Amino acid sequence: MSPPTSLAASPGYLRALDEISSMTWRPEVRVEQIGSPQRIAPHAAAFSADFIEGDNVLGTGRLILLHDPAGNESWDGDCRLVCYVKADVEQELVTDPMLPEVAWSWLTEALEKNSARHHSLAGTVTASFGKGFGQMSNSQAEAEIRASWTPTLSEKHGLLPHLRAWQDILGHIAGRPPLPQGVVQFPGRV
Repeated sequence: MSPPTSLAASPGYLRALDEISSMTWRPEVRVEQIGSPQRIAPHAAAFSADFIEGDNVLGTGRLILLHDPAGNESWDGDCRLVCYVKADVEQELVTDPMLPEVAWSWLTEALEKNSARHHSLAGTVTASFGKGFGQMSNSQAEAEIRASWTPTLSEKHGLLPHLRAWQDILGHIAGRPPLPQGVVQFPGRV
């Protein structure tokens, strides 16, 4: 998953890679491994995800697991998760002053709900609107969350809760938040 380096990956990072392979994703979420950044950390694994309903992509995201066996002072640890999710939203939402706080709460609540032990959480929420002209006369409103945090990885606390949290955030921004056990989402209009 990462190019060979002179620093061997820690057992916690190797367990995390195994957990990524064993994750059971929601049926609407399509995940695939993508190229990872090569200069940020000696080891990295990166994934993209699309939240798909029918033929429509409702939201998209990226998750990168960075690992430096020597530790990284700015991470306050040897692993760092970097996440990004975005989706088209209604224009009225882009101008709602509460959107950033609500979207950020999706992230913090997903981490808490899934018991994803972490620290050093940082990030941004961006709402944007673009108006096209001429042959590009469509308008587009988007919301995106960019965040990173240091996961607490040990034999007792793995990466799966963080993966579930990322999936929940993607569902929220796509307008399909996770539902309680046994509840089914009716298909929406797109």
